Formats: sequence, C-alpha cells, structure tokens
Amino acid sequence: MGHRTLAAAVADLERTGQLVRVEEEIDPHLEAAEVHRRVYAAGGPAVYFARVKGTPFPMVSNLFGTLDRAEFLFRDALADVRKLVELKTDPSNLRTRPWRYWKLPFLAWRLRPKFVRSGPVLRHTTTVSRLPQLKCWPLDGGPFVTLPQVYTEHPDAPGWVRSNLGMYRVQLAGNEYVPDREVGLHYQIHRGIGVHHAAALRRGEPLRVNVIVGGPPALAVAAVMPLPEGLPELAFAGALGGRRLRLVAPNPTIPLPLPAEADFVICGRIDPTRTRPEGPFGDHLGYYSLTHDFPVMSVEAVYHRPGAIWPFTVVGRPPQEDTTFGALIHELTGPVIPTVIPGVHAVHAVDAAGVHPLLLAIGSERYVPYATTRRPQELLTLANAILGQGQLSLAKYLFVVAKEDAPGLDIHDIPAFFRHLLERFDPESDLHFQTRTTVDTLDYSAGMGLNAGSKLVIAAAGPKRRDLGTTVPPELKLPDGFRDPRVVLPGVLAVGGPKCGARNAERGTEDDPDVARLCVSLTTHHSPLTTFPLVVVVDDSDFVSRALNNFLWAVFTCSDPANDVSGAGAFVERKHWGCRGPVVIDARLKPHMPPPLECDPVVTKRVDALFARGGPLAGIET
Repeated sequence: MGHRTLAAAVADLERTGQLVRVEEEIDPHLEAAEVHRRVYAAGGPAVYFARVKGTPFPMVSNLFGTLDRAEFLFRDALADVRKLVELKTDPSNLRTRPWRYWKLPFLAWRLRPKFVRSGPVLRHTTTVSRLPQLKCWPLDGGPFVTLPQVYTEHPDAPGWVRSNLGMYRVQLAGNEYVPDREVGLHYQIHRGIGVHHAAALRRGEPLRVNVIVGGPPALAVAAVMPLPEGLPELAFAGALGGRRLRLVAPNPTIPLPLPAEADFVICGRIDPTRTRPEGPFGDHLGYYSLTHDFPVMSVEAVYHRPGAIWPFTVVGRPPQEDTTFGALIHELTGPVIPTVIPGVHAVHAVDAAGVHPLLLAIGSERYVPYATTRRPQELLTLANAILGQGQLSLAKYLFVVAKEDAPGLDIHDIPAFFRHLLERFDPESDLHFQTRTTVDTLDYSAGMGLNAGSKLVIAAAGPKRRDLGTTVPPELKLPDGFRDPRVVLPGVLAVGGPKCGARNAERGTEDDPDVARLCVSLTTHHSPLTTFPLVVVVDDSDFVSRALNNFLWAVFTCSDPANDVSGAGAFVERKHWGCRGPVVIDARLKPHMPPPLECDPVVTKRVDALFARGGPLAGIET
C-alpha cells in the first residue's frame, strides 16, 4: 500500500538508500535551497535536514528529484492508475479484456475520502514565524512555501466533491504582511481557486482556505495534476496513494476538512476584495516574478502533527524538481490527449523553455485529401483547440506538424521535431499570430503587465521544401553591431546583437531599430541564409549555441511573438503577417524584464563544505 504519511515515505527512501541525512545546522535562508539545487543537478538522493536554523521542524527536499524515485514512491498504485487512463482512452478495453480490470471496483472505492472526527495533524499548534522560513533566491521578497497544497471549496456548492487542491505559492512573511497573522497567496484567475475566489467575490463573503504542507506524497502530485472536470484532486490522491484519504470532518472549530495525516495545515480566510504586495519570487522561468498585489490570507490557526517534517522544493531555470512532476503527469495522462482533442496525437510542453512558453504538437492533416499540394488546414483548427485547453492556453509559441508527413516522429526528440518543422514551413503563409491576449502571469517578455502578451502558431504540412544549413555561410555579412554567428540546430542561426534598448518597455509600438536593420540586411543579402529559415538575435550566441537547453530557455522565455518576431522581406496582406526570408526572433534580455536568477556566491562557498570530503554530501557531485 502507499505511504500514509510523509514520515513513512522518508523512512522508505532512507531504508532503500535513496535519502541522505544532514545533521549539521542548515539555514533556510538561501543555504537549504543551494544544497537542494546542487543535489538535484547531480541526480542525487532526497535530503533530510535534521537541524534547521530558527525552527524546531526538520525539512526534506528532492523527494521527487528523479522520475525513478517518484515512481518508487507510488509503486503500489501506478499500475492501477494507468489502467484507469487506459479505460479513459478506450472504454472498449473493459469489454475485450475484463480480467485486466478486475481490481478497478476497489480502486473506485479508494477515490472517496474517509471522514474521521480527528487526526494527528490537530495534536499541536504553532505560529507562522515558527515554521521553516525558506528563502530560495537572494532577491525573493520573503520566505515561501514551495510545496503547498491549497484547498478551497466552491462557495455555491460547499463540500469536497467540487473542491480544488492546487499548488499555488504562499509567501509567509515580508512586504506588508502582518507577522503571524497574514500570508500571501499567488494564483491565476483561470485556476480552480480563482473560480472559487470569483464566486466568493460575487457573494460578498470571505473564501475559506487551508494551506496543507506535507502529508501523504500523493497529495502533492494530486495538487499539480490536470484532472478532468468532475474528478476532485482529493479523489485522485486516494487512487495514487493506494488508500482512501483520511479527512478530518468539518466542525464549528474547523470550517473546512483537512487531511488527518498532514504535517502542517495553515487555516484562514481570504477577503476577496483585499490584496497586498506579493513577491518578488525566483520562478520556474528562470527569472524573478516581480512584486504585484495578490490576495492576502488572514491566518486563524496553524496545526501540525507530532514529528512533523517540512517538505520543500526549489524552482528556477529548468530543469528543476518540478520537471519530474511534468514527466510523471505526461506518463499518466499523455495517452488521454487524443480523446480530449480528436486529431491531436501528442503535445509536449517543453520543460527547458519554461513549460508554458513553448508547445510542440503533432496532429492530423486530413482536409482536402485529394489536393495536389498540401498546406496546414486541419492543423490550424487543432492549434486553436490546443490553445483552449486549461494550462495549455498559457502557451506563447505553438509549433504543430502533420503526423502524415512523418508517422514515426517522436515529439520528445526536440532536434528532430525542429528539423522536420523548419524543412517544411512557409514563412509567407504559415505564421499565425494572436495579439493582446493572455499568457502566463509569470512571463514578462511582452512588457504589457500581468497576464498580457501574444501567441504565435507555426504550422507545417506537406513535403520538404528546403535543406537546412549546418555551418555558418562564409559569405554571410552582418550589419554593424551584430557579431559571432553560431549554428544552434540545423536551420537555426544565433547571432549576437547590440544591447537591447528601452523600445519594448513602451508597449512595443515600434520595431526595434537594430533588428530592423538586420532584417533589411537579410532582405538585401539573404541568399547565404536560404538554408537557415530561423535566425535568433541573442545577447550571447556562444551560450545559446552551446547546449539545446540554453537555446530553448534563452529564446522562448525572452521573446514575445508580437513584439519580437520579425523577418526578412516582411509584409502584411489582408491582415496576415508573413516574410519572404528568414524569420528573426529578438531574444535579447529586454529592459522591462526582471533579472535572471543567480546564486549568492557567499552562500555557495559556505555550502561547499557539505559536499567536500568528509561532509555529509560528499560524493554526490562529480
């Protein structure tokens, strides 16, 4: 059976050599995060911090640091969950192979939480300031909870059936929060909690909230799963955890149910009309999200179980531990995609590009099958459907190709996907923009404020139309200020450009003059680049060309399609934008963008001792 408690999971990992203990005192201010990042980067074990400065509670991190470890934690239930996905994908399996699904009635029973009158989590109380004050990056606005499970119920239909459990960041202190009495919540309006918030606002009443930390590991995974409508996260936690989830039933003292085996629960309420500044926070795009007004939660009680452990993770430039969440989600839900959007065979949210900035997709192109020439048609319909699905709607770039042109194309082989796309797309007709629309709250590339930006769909169908270059053309001439051309991938050229000016900070009303000069030059002398349909202008072309992940991160997090996509021989015809030469993406860091995340070198030097010979983490880094 699955782990009933976080402590049981920690003991299981330690027993099997997948966890290491650090007995030296660790400061949650930057040190713990620095240890975590280095252990994760090395593919190392989970780390248990026995003595944490300023708090009586131990901490644990990197629980989900590898896919193998995540699968190990849920080894007793993964097979059953996969069978549920199989039936969602093809219900006829139940008729043709009934013996394979004989255990599913027991699984259905686990979906329903078990309500109890009390539980270990209610044994003790504490205060917010006594909790581990984890700060991960030097410019963070205060300590944050980085593995929270935020529970709310729909004000119009209270109860667990229409509840939401989501992983929304929680700021414990700093800014204008009243110590021990207020914490900040950061979430986007399209999330489940946003729907509940809107309903509370309409009703003119506070929204009850429980912030859960720890407990059965299945709760953390359930909080990030993109579940179908009608399946509460609490139910999925029971399926993945291998047992019914025990919930303390609401009573006059506890207005919302809470997991009996949680390590910590912060109970409170949100006044839907009141906000306070939240942030900055070093986020998953690899930059800081800046300070903005977000909902504030009034704290009413903080509970914890005996022997409570504070789990945490660190986000930053990918890959990080949340990469494993994405891999596990894909493993469980990937086969369902064709049933949700017929005609779509696969979708890949590219983790190295920050997940939301770049989607790759493979779809069918069956419109007008008798045509002598093929062009994207059904793919455009599918692209709109993809961009209408939950978190996929936050994408900035969507590259979609036709399965019929390469049935064996692997969507996770990113170089092969780019090669296929770049060999086939037509820059005159196959670029499709959506402007002044919504993007990820954490993405500042457009310089238009929160949630604002644009999208670009590039669709490719039909035969190969060009060979791709693999070496810099010796006859290539760049205008003044541009330097050091480097081949990133076949057909992709990175060029170092002048430092970006303040043009984009003012709504991008004009093309950047330097990029405009480059496009004029390419229009006049573009013949050397006929085999390079994509040119990216960057701050450091050597860095971008050195590794695929560098290219994906630098280009797709630092550019907004409407502001930053240009091209040689650009034109507008019937409100359609296209170009006759290479597409040019300005991926330089813009003045309005927040700075990239960097570690504190003083903290790094202090942490070195833990990894040195004789230290508790010796041998983890190679």
